[in-house]
Amino acid sequence: MNKLLFALLVFSTFIVQSQEPMQEGPFSQLIIRGVTLINGNGAPPRGPIDIVVENNKIVNVQVVGYPGVAIDNSKRPKLKAGGKELDCSGMYLMPGFIDMHGHIGGVAQGADYDYVFKLWMAHGITTVREPSGRGVDWTLDLKRKSEKNEIIAPRVFAYTGFGQKTKDFNPLNDAPISTPEQARQWVRANAARGADGIKFFGAPPEIMEAALNENKKLGLRSACHHAQLDVARWNVLHSARAGLTSMEHWYGLPEALFVDKTVQDYPLDYNYQNEQNRFEEAGKLWKQAAPPYSDHWNKVMNELISLDFTLDPTFNIYEASRDLQRARRAEWHEDYTLPSLWEFYQPSKISHGSYWHDWGTEQEVAWRENYKLWMTFVNEYKNRGGRVTTGSDSGFIFQLYGFAYVREMELLREAGFHPLEIIRSATLNGAAALGMADKIGTVTVGKLADFVIVEENPLQNLKVLYGTGAIKLTDSNEVVRVGGIRYTIKDGIVFNAKALLKDVKRMVEEQKQKDNYKILQPGIKQ
Repeated sequence: MNKLLFALLVFSTFIVQSQEPMQEGPFSQLIIRGVTLINGNGAPPRGPIDIVVENNKIVNVQVVGYPGVAIDNSKRPKLKAGGKELDCSGMYLMPGFIDMHGHIGGVAQGADYDYVFKLWMAHGITTVREPSGRGVDWTLDLKRKSEKNEIIAPRVFAYTGFGQKTKDFNPLNDAPISTPEQARQWVRANAARGADGIKFFGAPPEIMEAALNENKKLGLRSACHHAQLDVARWNVLHSARAGLTSMEHWYGLPEALFVDKTVQDYPLDYNYQNEQNRFEEAGKLWKQAAPPYSDHWNKVMNELISLDFTLDPTFNIYEASRDLQRARRAEWHEDYTLPSLWEFYQPSKISHGSYWHDWGTEQEVAWRENYKLWMTFVNEYKNRGGRVTTGSDSGFIFQLYGFAYVREMELLREAGFHPLEIIRSATLNGAAALGMADKIGTVTVGKLADFVIVEENPLQNLKVLYGTGAIKLTDSNEVVRVGGIRYTIKDGIVFNAKALLKDVKRMVEEQKQKDNYKILQPGIKQ
């Protein structure tokens, strides 16, 4: 072999070996060694712990020592032939995160599922509920591929948009849903198709009642964004009484809290199709509701809790309304936001959520007051035993997949949640809302092997869950980044979260080079 050929062979071998694989497994046995467990049930951390997985089932969660004391290896679970050990000494392990409001990209955003899924998995999200998307067939196909682990993806729960039809799913033969019987017929067809539930946006009361009742009879779950077009006659209380299992965002809740009106104080020149109008006035809505802890406020809250109703607030998706500069200057946009997605975010009269036509101090201050009242309700709902979940609604309003989920956790902290309550919201509460608490949501013997592993303590600083990590000054005065998810484990398969992020960065860079594109702030020309 000549010297040049030998050098090329050595170099190519080095390149292959130096590239970290994005995933390994599944294994007949997987033992995760030495972690501190932050379970999803509200229990405080404990460790060191070894966790044993066999064929995607947790078979042992074993305390193996005490902090600061050498572990007696003779007392640790034994590795079987063909098994895999993952040394995570000193790291923190949580159940896999559940994003209860995750749209799998969008045609208008130019975000395909591979890009979206890798961002989610890189941030520890092992389960996603899609509340309406490109169509039930498209989503169910991805769900099947995820179940078989043919693609890198969280497990998917498909909630079809009410009335949605596709090329292969058109149960009413193009007829709009205009009668209760048509509503029931569509709901039955959706269930037969294999969907996990329905996402509603509102409809006339008789239509909503028929659809929700039928869906409940079939044992499926539901979500609703109570859009302003129908909320004056059908708010959150109506939906919950009829069988809705969860509400998205907060629309419909202030309307249920009105005591001196039935319609919000719309300006007389308001136009719903003008999203500056829509979002500006939405920021004034909570002030029109009954004040916190008043009799009507308490009555509505207590009834929703009695109905086992779930709140999925998605605080993060509206954060640009109260601080546009923060949202648009987030440091991850440069490396991880696709050019097409960045263009979608820009002020527009067409793109949904791009309502920055003339957004300034007055609008932001109103929204900050809106948040205070909204967060007060959500936090007290949790305090009284109500279920609150964690959802992101990424892909709109400068909120990026994965990163936005961590921001949602931070906003739950701002609302008053203890960090352990946040982890429960992101894990066990989501599992319960999906009807999956017997399979996911906590690290418990018999459940599926879905985990998040990080090198820093997320209870002390949730920012260590961001893919970009948290900034820290060391004792030697060096500025470093710490954290970022180390491993995301889904169905017992170990995913290298940092390698997933690296691949997303590559996708974005290739698209920028192809389009000769540079991310610029709105109004600045290249």
